[in-house]
Amino acid sequence: MTDTLPAARPANACFSSGPCAKRPGWTLSALQDAALGRSHRAKIGKTKLKLAIDLTREILQVPEDYRIGIVPGSDTGAVEMALWTLLGARGVDVLAWESFGQGWVTDIVKQLKLPNVRSLKAGYGEIVDLATVDFNNDVVFTWNGTTSGVKVPNGDWIAADRQGLTICDATSAAFAQKLDWPKLDVVTFSWQKVLGGEAAHGMLILSPRAVERLTTYTPAWPLPKVFRLTSGGKLTEGIFVGETINTPSMLCVEDYIDALNWGKTVGGLEGLIARADANTKAIADWVEKTPWIDFLAADPAIRSNTSVCLKVSDPAITALSDEAQAAFAKTLASLLEKEKVAYDIGAYRDAPPGLRIWCGATVETSDIIALTAWLDYAYAKAKSDLPKAA
Repeated sequence: MTDTLPAARPANACFSSGPCAKRPGWTLSALQDAALGRSHRAKIGKTKLKLAIDLTREILQVPEDYRIGIVPGSDTGAVEMALWTLLGARGVDVLAWESFGQGWVTDIVKQLKLPNVRSLKAGYGEIVDLATVDFNNDVVFTWNGTTSGVKVPNGDWIAADRQGLTICDATSAAFAQKLDWPKLDVVTFSWQKVLGGEAAHGMLILSPRAVERLTTYTPAWPLPKVFRLTSGGKLTEGIFVGETINTPSMLCVEDYIDALNWGKTVGGLEGLIARADANTKAIADWVEKTPWIDFLAADPAIRSNTSVCLKVSDPAITALSDEAQAAFAKTLASLLEKEKVAYDIGAYRDAPPGLRIWCGATVETSDIIALTAWLDYAYAKAKSDLPKAA
């Protein structure tokens, strides 16, 4: 550990967990074919939207009988559409081990006010006991907890013969972790995560079981137009072939198509997962030899390979007050931003103090390795300044 400036700098200092780094080599020229000034309902607009859906299916290996739609409001909008249109037919188990999962608890309990709800919760860095989930109920969960760095280990815990639906917020997992499609009835994500697309657009993927629920069950509450997926008891099929509910940004659509095509060049889903795994391994190798830092998630089986959350473990720092520990973590992030080597790596506002480093596929492993030397530098400098601050 040294307070000397490291020699190598990350070529790309963007390590934010959303919006995430653009793909390697991205420039504005990637958007030159965007259908700007054209209606998304014109042939050119619908063709591009359909291409985005088809490439999503190809790369994520989504079964052919699952519907894929582009919806407004990013991942949040996609999840809300699922909750408001599908829930209420039976009881609900909602799982939460970070802030976004807790948000779905709040919506289900306090907004929808469903009567038969079990909230299964775990603290940051931990996960609920998945063996206790009741699949006679509908089950709502995040595959990867963006703000806690905790993911489900796999889909083995999900009952194949379940009676309820599984509604999965996969926004920081899609394109970086293998989703178990037969176990998932609703999957949502946003463009600005693993592929580094631009914000505001969400993806809603429905299994045949989810479609059956939509066409045979009518919620007791009124649905805003933007949430309506059926008409006259039938699925609005146009949504799933590029006829979006609202007006999408054709500039963002072009950017998403560019990111999807880049994903194909690095080996598709397997290649994207391998890139995220390599980035996370670089962090893990550094953590293993660095005494002052550790993963927020103690169990390697549930550690995220995208939103990697870290905590300062130096006893000299953990002995400080909660406020002082939070200030120290913010100092680390601020020092690195000032040096223009890492942007937006502070822990999420509701999470324990620490760092959150995005390791998704658009990040280069060489940049992660370069960053670790700067983390050591920032730590040494921040710790040396503690007596003066006191």
